[in-house]
Amino acid sequence: MSEPRGTLRIAEMPEDNRPRERMLAEGSAALSDGELLAVLLGSGSKGVNAIELGNRILRDLGGFNGIHRTDLEVLKKFPGVGLAKAARIKAAVELGNRLSREAFNKKNVIRSPEDAVELVAYEMRGKSQEELWVLGLDVRNQLLNRQRLYKGSQDSSTARVSEIFKNAVALGYYGIMLVHNHPSGDPDESPEDVNLTRAVIQAGQLLDIRVLDHIIIGQQSFTSLKRNHPSLWA
Repeated sequence: MSEPRGTLRIAEMPEDNRPRERMLAEGSAALSDGELLAVLLGSGSKGVNAIELGNRILRDLGGFNGIHRTDLEVLKKFPGVGLAKAARIKAAVELGNRLSREAFNKKNVIRSPEDAVELVAYEMRGKSQEELWVLGLDVRNQLLNRQRLYKGSQDSSTARVSEIFKNAVALGYYGIMLVHNHPSGDPDESPEDVNLTRAVIQAGQLLDIRVLDHIIIGQQSFTSLKRNHPSLWA
């Protein structure tokens, strides 16, 4: 595909439109996603400036979550992106991932599905396969632990309910919350998701361990089974 002619290099732009200068003047939050990538890239390729290249990478890979799932070799296929630039991009995205983990290691109170999504969404949206996590909570709904239990699609016939509650019983959790991701991006629940949730709630009632919710993380949004199917908790 031919590149558009007449594209301004960043050095040819007015200073107050250049990403690095705007970051210095207004802060990094003022920059668009493409401009942030442009700062990391430093330069573009023939006929394409760094901002356009950054926007192309984001578009073709599906945003920062797509970059998170992509290896260096794929990034290097973009014209103008060599090993050094690809490594900088991957390192920056991984820093964001680790920042998310740091937030998880603090005492966080989960009062709503949105609270849980804020804690786990970034990392889970970077997964290329479906994973089921169990969040362990105390009586004040403070996060005690998270456990990755299964990798790959699970339902009530393959996920062992006893494994879901193993840590909860051993560590004395007051409650748990199930979270899993849909790498396809669609957060809608399946009949298997509903059946698994029902089985876990019933087991929790026998063990006197509350099941607060089962949340499905999509690329842009999420589903709370408790909100969609309150009768399961009745």
